[in-house]
Amino acid sequence: MEMATTTFHSSSSSSFSIPNPNPRTNTLSSSLPLSKQLFGFTFPSSSTAKTSTLRLRSRNPTSFAPTPIKCSVSEATEAAAPVEKKKLKRRSDIRNIAIVAHVDHGKTTLVDSMLRQAKVFRDNQVVQERIMDSNDIERERGITILSKNTSITYKDSKINIIDTPGHSDFGGEVERILNMVEGILLVVDSVEGPMPQTRFVLKKALEFGHAVVVVVNKIDRPSARPDFVINSTFELFIELNATDEQCDFQAIYASGIKGKAGLSADNLSDDLGPLFEAIMRCIPGPAIEEGPLQMLATNIEYDEHKGRIAIGRLHAGALRKGMDVRVCTSEDSCRFAKVSELFVYEKFIRVPVDSVEAGDICAVCGINDIQIGETIADKTHGKPLPAIRVEEPTVKMAFAINTSPFVGREGKYVTSRNLRDRLSRELERNLAMRVEDGETADTFIVSGRGTLHITILIENMRREGYEFMVGPPKVINKRVNDKLLEPYEIATVEVPEEHMGPVVELLGKRRGQMFDMQGMGSEGTNILKYKIPTRGLLGLRNAILTASRGTAILNTIFDSYGPWAGDMSTRDLGSLVAFEGGTSTSYALASSQDRGQLFIGPGVDVYKGQIVGIHQRPGDLSLNVCKKKAATNIRSNKEQSVILDTPLDYSLDDCIEYIQEDELVEVTPSSIRMCKNPKFSKKSSR
Repeated sequence: MEMATTTFHSSSSSSFSIPNPNPRTNTLSSSLPLSKQLFGFTFPSSSTAKTSTLRLRSRNPTSFAPTPIKCSVSEATEAAAPVEKKKLKRRSDIRNIAIVAHVDHGKTTLVDSMLRQAKVFRDNQVVQERIMDSNDIERERGITILSKNTSITYKDSKINIIDTPGHSDFGGEVERILNMVEGILLVVDSVEGPMPQTRFVLKKALEFGHAVVVVVNKIDRPSARPDFVINSTFELFIELNATDEQCDFQAIYASGIKGKAGLSADNLSDDLGPLFEAIMRCIPGPAIEEGPLQMLATNIEYDEHKGRIAIGRLHAGALRKGMDVRVCTSEDSCRFAKVSELFVYEKFIRVPVDSVEAGDICAVCGINDIQIGETIADKTHGKPLPAIRVEEPTVKMAFAINTSPFVGREGKYVTSRNLRDRLSRELERNLAMRVEDGETADTFIVSGRGTLHITILIENMRREGYEFMVGPPKVINKRVNDKLLEPYEIATVEVPEEHMGPVVELLGKRRGQMFDMQGMGSEGTNILKYKIPTRGLLGLRNAILTASRGTAILNTIFDSYGPWAGDMSTRDLGSLVAFEGGTSTSYALASSQDRGQLFIGPGVDVYKGQIVGIHQRPGDLSLNVCKKKAATNIRSNKEQSVILDTPLDYSLDDCIEYIQEDELVEVTPSSIRMCKNPKFSKKSSR
């Protein structure tokens, strides 16, 4: 039975009314969200309605006038506010929204179009693509890592927009940002529908009670299936225990790259006007509590001239330049400070102002020791706001100083003190990360949301001139009632049908349990959903790409802790290890490449214990890649042409996925090498 999509105020709906003979006993209303849908009909959940309205999907969308944008979410929020807090009032001239979505569903591209159409840039101004992704690593990888603030003006109202990361490893950024906003734009791909990160960000937004506008993006894709996406999103709302009002969300269909939006999939306007209207109508203005100054520091930036800059939303009162304030962590832990400069976000830049009223998002300078989660409050009557809570980390890695023979050749910061200071600075901004001391004074245990979360930190550090070593990722287990529990994740794999067999076999070996499989559009692609231990995901991405010939897409998100799944093998082959230092030669590599795939070419400096390739059999093999041809007078010993295979070019992510318990990755600004850990006994076959 296909679920009717007209619940979501699509323009492809028609409505007619049947008077209720007894409005006081409206039997169609129910507290259960599921009662809103029955045999393709939609029933109102409001018990005060004097008529019961049935809505059916129209077969001819053009025969009816477009449905006006009217959101029960904003009405419900307004109605509930006086009951919960009598002193709350709302500003109508500001909207604070976060754009959240799964990775690659088009958030940043949609923000680009919104900025262009709001005339943030001059007509002749050259603007790069994905302008919100200002970080070099973000541009190289094509993902958003850090949340960014901007604002636009629409019909004399200011809309503060926050672009958030889409990858689950950076979920801590999303959780912080939800403290600053009253509503979210949930961007969903028109083919893929709700994905793991979609579920995560929506769950958090519903817990905060935020209004949600669903944007079905990339509607111009050939295999777009908007009805399926809307129905899947509605089912996700119900599954996450959303209220009746939250389930009655507004749906907007858009093409972010073309800058078009509309209330129906087949009737897009020439601009994003319907999207802006939906934001103004469906997302309430910021709630302001009457009382002394309160502002929660949700984000921290650093400027060479201004120092630390605290960013957050003003919950109550007013903040002025030069004002004396109290900075509170808790009721008992407070200190005094002075605001030197004050900024608000206008268009794409920070603009200095003298004062900021409650409800707006601002940046505060002058408090050099402020931390994320602290409250900037009134000097006399200030009270702290509730602290920000984020999910616990699930993966840990060991960071240590570089102990290889090549130490100090390329890096600027090589000591344990440099390493400790840099990791301490990272903790100030990255709430989802933890750092502990290791077994020795020069070792640190860094815990994060996932391998990518820690890998981005490693990449940033090596670009800053740091030189160090990292160990293999390990999961963080828990022990409850004398039972060992390990983290499990939901893995979603998009794979063409012809490669499904090897992928299913691979996931089965890693203790994955399939709980859903479905086809996707007309592209012959299947979506497989697994519950799999986090241990099984370590090193899985490359293995899946190999099994599917580079066509599979793997997405994962943390689910819960569960019973220990047992032992598993994540790598079948051993490593080729150099047992002598020097410079690699073509002569030695020609015989070595018969033993497996090499990571290096000729003329590369290597040291004893360095991993130079993948052995074609289980177990490590030591070999000499620096051997030179003996120089003799024998005529038969003439020069021979040597044909070498192209060496494997492993990135930082690939190296971290590859290494095992007794191996390390050496990270320097110029090179990434792998080596055997000298602390482990050698188990190599010669």
